[in-house]
Formats: sequence, structure tokens, C-alpha cells
Amino acid sequence: MKRIWILTLFPEFIESFSKTGVISQAFSSEKNSFELHIINIRDFALDKYKSVDDTPFGGGPGMVMKADVLFEALDKGIRKPAEVEFEDLHVIYTSPRGRVWNRDRCHEFAQNQLKDKKDLVFICGRYEGIDERFLEKYVDEYISIGDFVLTGGEVAVMTILDSSLRLVPGILGNSESFQQDSFENGLIEYPQYTRPREFQGAEIPEVLLSGHHKNIQEYQQQKQEELTQKHRTDLWDIYQKKQSKKS
Repeated sequence: MKRIWILTLFPEFIESFSKTGVISQAFSSEKNSFELHIINIRDFALDKYKSVDDTPFGGGPGMVMKADVLFEALDKGIRKPAEVEFEDLHVIYTSPRGRVWNRDRCHEFAQNQLKDKKDLVFICGRYEGIDERFLEKYVDEYISIGDFVLTGGEVAVMTILDSSLRLVPGILGNSESFQQDSFENGLIEYPQYTRPREFQGAEIPEVLLSGHHKNIQEYQQQKQEELTQKHRTDLWDIYQKKQSKKS
């Protein structure tokens, strides 16, 4: 059973996420072998005030999460209950230092970290960040979900898990679903339609009603290219270069 641990100051964020939608199947279905454990960092505070942060040495705005409290959470909240050594944990911290999360990194994560025998541990940062001494000693990997700042790591961790766990066989009801997603062939997804056939004067494209699979595939490919060229010129340039190399 693959265990995933999340250290957070706001466990309710993760609890709601883990019980909602498709991703809940990763942690509740008998077919899938994932266990989610949510650890409240504040439970391991070392004073009566339950302090988890303090002012930064050297001055500066904001507060910094304490190394000793995080160690207690990692040691007593995860290592000892799991009956493993620190070497058996793969600790991830979401940070601008990390490699940026994209389609390729997501697939790589699903193929490697989600299948590795080590327990996965995510640390959700808050405030101005985490004491560097803890990061240097216990964090194995940094991941960034983009060049912007969040108020906390919970959203980043949920993004990583939501996008990678859906690639694991059995999570999605239709195993082909993710293969037709945006980015899978270097293009964004084609337009989707459903009933009613007419909506405020707009009709479903006739080709989608034809039942001619080859024509439908050609239409969808054409629309992928058109939409990518219109909305994501960065992807379109890369796609064109790859196509030129093939020809």
C-alpha cells in the first residue's frame, strides 16, 4: 500500500479534497493502493501556545515556520507511526526552487514517485517559508507549480496530487480519458458538445453527428490546432517545430 502523508496547518483543506470527485477514488476504492494521512503540524508544537512559527533572524517581514516543530511532526507524526526510517521517506516541499510542474513532469511523477516504495511526504508551507536548516536536512525534492505566490502550500500539493493520481490506472473510470486531455499531444483539447442539439440558435457541428469516426477524428485534430494557434501561441510554436522535424 502506497502511503501519502501531508503535513499542514489546515487539514480541513486536504480532507475535503480527498473526499471529493474522481480523486477520492484514489484513497477510497479497493482497486487502488493509496493511503492518505493528514498530519496537523500544530499538534507537534513545543509550547503551551502551540506556536509553529517565529520572527526571522536578520529582520524582515512575516514569520518563519520553525524547524524543531516540523521535525517533531515528521518524526512523531510520520516516521514512528509508520515504523520507518527517514531514508524510507521521500519528502517534498512546494517552492519556487523546484522544477516547474507541467505535463511531462506530471507523467514522470506518476511513473516514478507514485510507484516508488518510499512513503511520499508533502510539506505545506505557510507565512514567509520554512527554516532553511530543516529544508537542508530533510527535504528531498522541491516542486513549483508556477511563477506566482500562494498563501500556502495546500493548493499546490492538491494540484500535484490531482493531476498525477488521475494518471494511475483505475483512478479514472475511462482509461482513455487522460490521453485525450489538453497537452497530451502538444495541443489543447478540441471543443466538446452535448445535448441539446440546438442552444440559443447554435447547432452541434454536423460532422459530430455523422457517425464517421475518421472524419470526426480529423475534425477534432483540426480544431485542436486552431484553438492552440489562437489561444496558446507558445504551445503552437513548439508543436510546429516538432512537426517540422518529423517531415
